[in-house]
Amino acid sequence: MDLLTLIGLAIGTAALLGGNFLEGGSLQSLLNGPAALIVIGGTLGAAVLQTPQPHLQRALKLGKRIFYPQYPAFDAGIKRVVNWAVVARREGLLGLEPIADKEKDRFAHKALLLLIDGNDTQVIRQSLEIDMIAQEQRDHNAASFYESMGGYAPTIGIIGAVIGLIHVMKNLSDPSQLGPGIAVAFVATIYGVAFANLFLLPIANKLKQSVNADSLYRELIIEGIVAIAEGENPRSIEIKLQGFLPR
Repeated sequence: MDLLTLIGLAIGTAALLGGNFLEGGSLQSLLNGPAALIVIGGTLGAAVLQTPQPHLQRALKLGKRIFYPQYPAFDAGIKRVVNWAVVARREGLLGLEPIADKEKDRFAHKALLLLIDGNDTQVIRQSLEIDMIAQEQRDHNAASFYESMGGYAPTIGIIGAVIGLIHVMKNLSDPSQLGPGIAVAFVATIYGVAFANLFLLPIANKLKQSVNADSLYRELIIEGIVAIAEGENPRSIEIKLQGFLPR
């Protein structure tokens, strides 16, 4: 469980509820079932409508990273590449076959196979960069699902406000109906804006940062594999790849 995600959610929620309390409001004044249904249901429906099925499926898989982020270990990645370089220098490229067979990372496995087959360095780089760019684009499209929800939520909140005001206008002769109608109007607006800016947009940005980290890690693999193919010594490769480490 990612502690910063929990802290961020707690701070945002506490600020909203605390501000409402300081203004003399109560928790009950912010709880409104119809408003929540309009905002959450309408936002989700609009986002699903615009998202192709493959992107939606990928978005649901990426959603786990909100609370369980998967940031690649660059230190460990450099050690792996240096180890490949040592094996290649000692046993030749064919000595990497057992390592490739046991490699669970799909991208690293492909990189090792391209290297073992003796492909030209330009071919290796182009093949891996195409793979990296395509995967990055797919993941960014998936993260955009949450970003699109953040864009729709405030507008859906306004729709909820208009619906509430319609009921208010229809019941001007009945004072008992004015309070609930006005509550739905204002609370729906709060739900839409808060849902977007306290949750959905930060979630989308966090997922994109995770995707960018994955791409940077794949760049590390590419540079390492190309360096091995060019016959660079392991120490030089290690020094070069240290540039990928966070400062």
